Amino acid sequence: MATIDVVNLNGEKVGSLELADEVFGAVNEDLLWEAVKHYRAGLRAGTHSTKTRGLVSGAGKKLWKQKGTGRARIASIRSPLWRHGGTVHGPKPRSYDYDFPRKKVQGALRSALAAKLSDGKLVVVDSFELKEAKAKPFRAALNKLNAKGTILLAESSSDDNKNLHLSSRNLKGVELIAGNAVHPYHLLRYSCAVFSRAAMEKLQDSLKATAPKRTQAQAEVA
Repeated sequence: MATIDVVNLNGEKVGSLELADEVFGAVNEDLLWEAVKHYRAGLRAGTHSTKTRGLVSGAGKKLWKQKGTGRARIASIRSPLWRHGGTVHGPKPRSYDYDFPRKKVQGALRSALAAKLSDGKLVVVDSFELKEAKAKPFRAALNKLNAKGTILLAESSSDDNKNLHLSSRNLKGVELIAGNAVHPYHLLRYSCAVFSRAAMEKLQDSLKATAPKRTQAQAEVA
């Protein structure tokens, strides 16, 4: 069973946390791709719309008689065959969201955590207790944690820690999210993930409980 150092906001080691093999054991790239595709589909607004011949402006009167003119027959100036006419089979408002098994999301989350750990981009802090709600000191604390690039902050309950919320909300490239709302998309989008110890323990326990049991042959191979 692997372990990860637990540090304080000064970057000093204050303990360690055991990581379950069921959660941090392997990376399934195909499952990660599926989870990210589903998440991004749900983000699409789907507000695109085109006008059919019944919605475009223009009279409905027949332009000329059916026969005898030598011209092609036409019923309306709003015909899709004409410029500024209606659109046939154009896009209409719709939802791009679709059902995705919860077990797949949990499996992708385990893979995303394992990938962050193997890349050395996963940090666990003892707590996010801040004395004051100021962005500059908190930015300095993140630098001490060697958290570079974009940063995902995960707290067990982000609503309860007001100072953390106020200190991080104006930092560019930093997002605070509750530990139970972390999605594989978040872990892949941000360069570094910083979890509080409480958030990591709670997330690990929930993912460990839903992880498929490994057979004896798989355990021997691992």
